[in-house]
Amino acid sequence: MQAAGGAALNGPTPRRGVLTARAAWALALGIGAVGYAVDFGTKELALAHLDPQNPPVLLGGLLRLQLIRNPGAAFSMGEDFTVVLTLVSVAALAGVLAWVLPRTRHVGWTVGMGLLLAGILGNLTDRLIRPPAPLHGHVIDFFQVPNFAIFNVADICITFAAITIIWLVVITQVDLNGTSTKEEKAVDAPVAAPEGDA
Repeated sequence: MQAAGGAALNGPTPRRGVLTARAAWALALGIGAVGYAVDFGTKELALAHLDPQNPPVLLGGLLRLQLIRNPGAAFSMGEDFTVVLTLVSVAALAGVLAWVLPRTRHVGWTVGMGLLLAGILGNLTDRLIRPPAPLHGHVIDFFQVPNFAIFNVADICITFAAITIIWLVVITQVDLNGTSTKEEKAVDAPVAAPEGDA
């Protein structure tokens, strides 16, 4: 059904925070570039200044700067599959750039994709350029908090990207283009017929 001006009365409801295609690309790539630069820069600083045998302890023991070279994925998982993880990272990066970002218009999804790009690129760069060899490179990790794995800025970006995506999918139920799937389901739900008189 349409109003006189041609606007649809039924169907998904556009949400605030919807971007143009150009703005979505610019925001996502900007966040990705900043996150990537911070990740790469902090790794270079860690390599130049941190002694793995004498890690600085900060914030009363809440943070230790423990430099390690991690052959696995985020948070030191999958250490025996470095080449596979590298190829998976390349595929994930291609998927975000070729399929997800071209469809993304909602600002929340755009921020999530930018963070994801930063995280993927940060750790992928390590696997491509760090010793011992291309595709086998070890990821530089150096943040350690009590009772948790050692991680880096790229891992933080991936974590916040995941939190953002889960929030959008589960809580706000907004899809890539900014429409509310919650409201779409409510519109499509059948209306119960009124009961007759007894």
